[in-house]
Amino acid sequence: MTDALTAALDAIPDPLTGRGLVAAGRATAPRLTDATASLVLDITGLVDPKALEQAVTTALSAVPGVATVRIALTQEKRERRIIAVGSGKGGVGKSTVAANLAIALARMGQRVGLVDADIYGPSQPRLLGMEAAKPTAKDKVLDPIPTPFGVLMLSIGQLVAPGKALAWRGPMISGALGQLLDADWGTTDLLVVDLPPGTGDIQIGMIQKYKPAGAVIVSTPQDLALIDAARAIDLFAQTNVPILGLVENMAGYACPHCGEISDPFGTGGAENAAAELALPFLGRIPLDIAIRTASDAGQPPAATDSPQGRSFTAIAEKVAAALNLRPA
Repeated sequence: MTDALTAALDAIPDPLTGRGLVAAGRATAPRLTDATASLVLDITGLVDPKALEQAVTTALSAVPGVATVRIALTQEKRERRIIAVGSGKGGVGKSTVAANLAIALARMGQRVGLVDADIYGPSQPRLLGMEAAKPTAKDKVLDPIPTPFGVLMLSIGQLVAPGKALAWRGPMISGALGQLLDADWGTTDLLVVDLPPGTGDIQIGMIQKYKPAGAVIVSTPQDLALIDAARAIDLFAQTNVPILGLVENMAGYACPHCGEISDPFGTGGAENAAAELALPFLGRIPLDIAIRTASDAGQPPAATDSPQGRSFTAIAEKVAAALNLRPA
């Protein structure tokens, strides 16, 4: 009888691996006592555990001799990994990289959340076309907002009135960051955190309390931006946060009329800096009007298979490889 029950469970595919539930370790081998089949079912990482529980109940109830099915549900504590996206100075396109990195990772099968921790200049609501969306809370815990791009998001820009200046000091900033990161992220495995430029309270507080799995540093090719980027790199290095690599943004401008390539911010600076610092170089993002117009319209290029989108996808693939990510 035990073999028949096990066979019934293994006829149900594990939602994550596709193997039978017992073979995948999702369910224990069931026991039959007084016509009651009992087992332990692990629901860790499942989007719809109730559907699987019902499938198990139906399958076992159909086995001759089974009158009742008892299922004990277990779930491991989820350890989310944080990818910090930082820069030494503002205006280098860090938020654009963070938004498109999150979307590209989601398209690769990861369960991704995007946290806009740029307290003084939150731009993710505009970049993802979610300016009108407002998060709700349950028992003082925020519920992240779903986006059309398969990414959950929260931004301080969704919690304050548009255009309102945030004259906040250290404790208030830390409290806001905690609300965003400690929200109900559900089954999310990765949180991409768009940090403010520089090396201030947000960066230090996040590193101390949440310890990112890695950091992505964004810079333009020009020397001044690279000098500031080196400071951001040094902060993460001092606090033992792995640097996943450097992104060179605004690298090369293609004239929309003649097609000639010019380099108003220089070229190769971030790649050379990465080599000098023995850090990975993740790739270049061109200075492209199509990226700017799509971002202003709330349609991130990474959501498409356009040439602009593929440049972000290539960077996301290197980040996924650095973190040894597998499709969720």
